[in-house]
Amino acid sequence: MRNLVTMATRLVFLLLLPLLLPAEAWAAAASHPAGTRPIPPSPQRSGDPDAGKRYLLYGDYVNAGVPVGVFRATHALLAGNQLKRTGINRRVPYNFTAVKAPNGATVVGPNCMHCHAGRINGQFILGLGNTHLDFSLDQSAFFPLVDSAMKALHGADSPEWRAYQPFRRAMRVTGPALVTAARGVNPADKIAAVLALHRDPDTLEWHETPKRPVPREVIPTDVPPWWHMKKKHAMLYNGMGRGDFGRIMMASSLLTLHDRRKAEEVDPQFGHVLAFLKSIEPPKWPFALDATLARRGEKIFNQNCAQCHGTYGKKETYPNLLVSLKKVRTDPLLSNAARDPRYNYFFKWFNKGWFGRGKHPAKLVPEGGYVAPPLDGIWATAPYLHNGSVPTLADLLDSTRRPDRWRRTFISRDYDPAKVGWRYTVEPRRRGGATYDTTLPGYSNEGHPFADALTDANRSALLEYLKTL
Repeated sequence: MRNLVTMATRLVFLLLLPLLLPAEAWAAAASHPAGTRPIPPSPQRSGDPDAGKRYLLYGDYVNAGVPVGVFRATHALLAGNQLKRTGINRRVPYNFTAVKAPNGATVVGPNCMHCHAGRINGQFILGLGNTHLDFSLDQSAFFPLVDSAMKALHGADSPEWRAYQPFRRAMRVTGPALVTAARGVNPADKIAAVLALHRDPDTLEWHETPKRPVPREVIPTDVPPWWHMKKKHAMLYNGMGRGDFGRIMMASSLLTLHDRRKAEEVDPQFGHVLAFLKSIEPPKWPFALDATLARRGEKIFNQNCAQCHGTYGKKETYPNLLVSLKKVRTDPLLSNAARDPRYNYFFKWFNKGWFGRGKHPAKLVPEGGYVAPPLDGIWATAPYLHNGSVPTLADLLDSTRRPDRWRRTFISRDYDPAKVGWRYTVEPRRRGGATYDTTLPGYSNEGHPFADALTDANRSALLEYLKTL
């Protein structure tokens, strides 16, 4: 009798559920594809986009670095003033910022644009993932040169030397731990995990001795564009960045901040930064389009791709789906590492420490799988997949044609508008960091076979439509 009552109760609940949920929520829950699950939204802070842009371009969220004179003597200066900055920063490359260190010395340190601005087809785009960085080299290797210049120009007991030390110590521990097997990919997911080994979770103070050994593997990622932020319910490719996005983004300050007091000064600014990121629009396709072919491609897209990647145009939708590894079949290493017991220390450090508390807490919630991303401006975001393993969209749409080993020039104008992505040459074997070798763990180009069943003609139409997003 009790079982009959339970079954009846469940039946009544299921019948009433459409009335209890908003229509949009019920439709989303009922329509997402097998092997996917929706990511719920998290409350986000509002802010002033103009203030956020100013803080990104001039702010001291990284407040240690190399004194200006030493920086100019040891770094290749990039031409132009792409960010249209004023003052001393008009002469500093866009991926660095000159700021006042806590002791008053003027120093130059990296900023967010180091990874989140770049060029494609010769065009500089703020918010585009930088796929030209070379982490196949130890980023700390040049510090002996900087040390020598520092001692020669300022001495080892100067305010400049002391202002340099927080940056130096952070690069000394992160540089050797972040070396990738190929140029163009980014080890960002590991940076915070390495720095956490040296910082107290509550006070955020630095400890020279790490709490445990650093995991050896360096898992490559492709840097997503900032203009996707306005659509996302979760950050990071595996969707584990939940809660306050500003709090997650300001983790970049772990590189040099002294303690929690500086973190509490930086934190409010990232509500404004998030507002600015949400204001960024994707760049438009800069070449000719076949409008008739693109219209046919739109129908193919809506029939085959929109359930996971959303719809575009006047009535845009984006479902925020986490796709299981079994369904997407792309390289599993990044997803699996987030659930590896060796990284439990970092999730506990983040979730139970300063970052997971307060008025705007954030959480890291690894569930497995990858987020099906928005596709706005997809033409500019080559290479493709979460690890940057596929050089062009044409290769992405036909998994049988993806190169096993390939090399590109890293010249921003070396763009292929026909295949939509970077021009490349196929390599018979790996030749250093300039070769992308998809046979290496974490670098696989397998998976996402969903367009393989299309005819060549339909793939061409789909490719033409993707140029318009």
